[in-house]
Amino acid sequence: MLIRAGFDIAFNAPVPTPLLLMLSLHPSRLPDLQTPHALVFDPPVPASDYTDGFGNICTRVVAPPGLLRITNQFTITDSGLPDATAPDARQVPVEDLPSDVLVYLLGSRYCETDRLSDTAWSLFGQTAPGWARVQAILDYTHDRITFGYEFARSTRTAHEAFMERQGVCRDFAHLAVTLCRCMNIPARYCTGYLGDIGVPLDENPMDFSAWFDVYLGGQWYTCDARHNRQRIGRLLMARGRDATDVAISTAFGSAWLAGFEVITYEQTGDVHSAAATA
Repeated sequence: MLIRAGFDIAFNAPVPTPLLLMLSLHPSRLPDLQTPHALVFDPPVPASDYTDGFGNICTRVVAPPGLLRITNQFTITDSGLPDATAPDARQVPVEDLPSDVLVYLLGSRYCETDRLSDTAWSLFGQTAPGWARVQAILDYTHDRITFGYEFARSTRTAHEAFMERQGVCRDFAHLAVTLCRCMNIPARYCTGYLGDIGVPLDENPMDFSAWFDVYLGGQWYTCDARHNRQRIGRLLMARGRDATDVAISTAFGSAWLAGFEVITYEQTGDVHSAAATA
């Protein structure tokens, strides 16, 4: 299947302000592109990319005083298959985990394993390790938190989401990631595009989405605590320990979000004609 995706984002800065952007697709998805994928800046400004320690593409730019608009639209192929499930996937003992996976067991800025460890073991300690335990965590998180964009707060941690019982997709992901790590299941935070493909249209404005991966049976599996169901058409942008590592923008100074629009939908018709009219 073909997916059309992109964004139109603007920042307003009073003085020249360095920005660190994470708005590119993850390198693992670049071979699937059917049209060019590039960040376009208006007004034009110099920009440079680098790959961070988690394998994500980061863009450095200095926003000029006034409005800086950043856009990107592209068409990409996707398998059209839902997220994989593996009911028999086993939990790997900590001593057998690859060394590069161990970091995803540790606490991080938004995932306070020390504050939720006792809670996690009391809730899931009697659940069979492996996929069944992950599913129990997904079910619990999905039921524990009420979703609403009006509940968004950029500083909310997993423990605060647990206590407040409300939030947006990043809060669902942070809480589930933390509970998994408390149960010695490596979990990493993910962000990207997730359109309403194969599901009823969401009445809320489209946004980037947050989900997470768990490491079971020697490989990573995609999980989604907000929706708690297998979805079609995820387009990964970045992975990390939590939202700190994959923030779409970090301003080193004063820069305010002045516009934000994200699109993701299944494309029908010719690739090139769709790109020409976008």
